[in-house]
Amino acid sequence: MAPMSTARTGTAARDEKSARSGPAESPFVRACRRQSVPYTPVWFMRQAGRSLPEYRRVRDGIGMLESCRRPDLVAEITLQPIRRYGVDAAILYSDIMVPLVAAGVDLDIVPGTGPVVAEPVRTIEDVARIRRIDPGDVSFVDEAVRLLVAELGATPLIGFAGAPFTLASYLVEGGPSRTHVRTKALMHGAPDVWHALLTRLAEITLAFLRVQVGAGVSAVQLFDSWAGALSEADYRRFVLPHSAAVLGGLADTGVPRIHFGVGTAELLGALGEAGADVVGVDWRTPLDAATVRIGPDKAVQGNLDPAVLFAPWPVVEAEVRRILVEGRAAPGHVFNLGHGVLPETDPDVLTRVVALVHEASAG
Repeated sequence: MAPMSTARTGTAARDEKSARSGPAESPFVRACRRQSVPYTPVWFMRQAGRSLPEYRRVRDGIGMLESCRRPDLVAEITLQPIRRYGVDAAILYSDIMVPLVAAGVDLDIVPGTGPVVAEPVRTIEDVARIRRIDPGDVSFVDEAVRLLVAELGATPLIGFAGAPFTLASYLVEGGPSRTHVRTKALMHGAPDVWHALLTRLAEITLAFLRVQVGAGVSAVQLFDSWAGALSEADYRRFVLPHSAAVLGGLADTGVPRIHFGVGTAELLGALGEAGADVVGVDWRTPLDAATVRIGPDKAVQGNLDPAVLFAPWPVVEAEVRRILVEGRAAPGHVFNLGHGVLPETDPDVLTRVVALVHEASAG
């Protein structure tokens, strides 16, 4: 593994207190906890991924799930955006399907398609085949996190997992879906099967995240990518209790918990109620408006539209400054995109965004 560069090209230097005190006093963790920060911290969802040529080189010929099982490769890929961008946090390179594979689900991540499940879940018998996991089932994740914590020093590492609803949508549909028809039909038509499935997925997700916390991550993010497909009433009835079981099950760890979904403008208050310390906001809702919906006791994360990164730099700069202003309405703000980095994104633009966020928010 190449050594991590401590230089921060074109970005504000880390404050000395963070360097001395470690990740717990980093601007990222402090912002998550709604504490004072020297500047607004920034990281990007999917910052370690297809937009980086160095990522494509190390992943060449290696399948997605296989790459997630190799601690040395996980560590290298996780560190790449830290070296290039100077972001304020690393996020563990993994995939939301990893714990499902560990639980015995027969699936593959097909390039150009996404996760494909061999035997979709439709009955209570199907649910029963999904076993619980223990730390030994994902020991490679524990090893990767420990490697990274040692290498990152004062830079915090974010662990993550898919939320029960999003995992269930893949399992029930058999793969990605635009309409989630089978998922909603099961949810409404067989609520006993549905709740049994989400209960099991919440157990798996909590176990997966606790392995990461035990190995040393400084925060966790629960991705509920498809929650925006639901009405607020359906979210509260069929999903919120299970997400709350995951987030509540981490309360004793003391690490900040981030909850994020796409298209969740009408669900922001409920997402916060599930037990997060930080609510991620996609680009559709201004952060000041989101704060009103979420409430004054949560930090926010977001929310530059990933597509804006393809516009001329003056447009990008204006949008970044707008989001920083709107983020001041919240008791804590972590700058991010409103969803993940798109594969065609110019990495140099992201480097400039990091520098701008630090410089424009300092002081």
